[in-house]
Amino acid sequence: MFTLTVDDHVMIAHSLPDPFFGPAQNLHGATLHVHAGFERPELDPHGVVMDIGVAMGVLGKVLDPLRYTNLDEHPAFTGTITTTEVVVAHIARGLREALERELGADHGITAISVAADEHPRARASYRLDIG
Repeated sequence: MFTLTVDDHVMIAHSLPDPFFGPAQNLHGATLHVHAGFERPELDPHGVVMDIGVAMGVLGKVLDPLRYTNLDEHPAFTGTITTTEVVVAHIARGLREALERELGADHGITAISVAADEHPRARASYRLDIG
């Protein structure tokens, strides 16, 4: 299995309204360093998983609606506690849709993995099989 991973970051605000989260129950900001991995079993005819520019572009398009927003007010997260785990799953599903729009249904990517560093010592991730 081959993987191409590109990175970006997104600055958000949110709260985690449950006593389980202690002080993070209150509104606070976070900068998530996002790693998006695109997997395929064999390289394409150009000898790559996919074009790096396309990968960076689709990641940017998925992150743009989240940048500098309060996720508590974002329609995609209505009724959801926006943990990093929830956010990376949202990004992975958005990447699947963006790939299909950008490259068509025969893009050859069989899985997308998204990880986000929410702290220098903590990261959450989600892997979405699409093939």
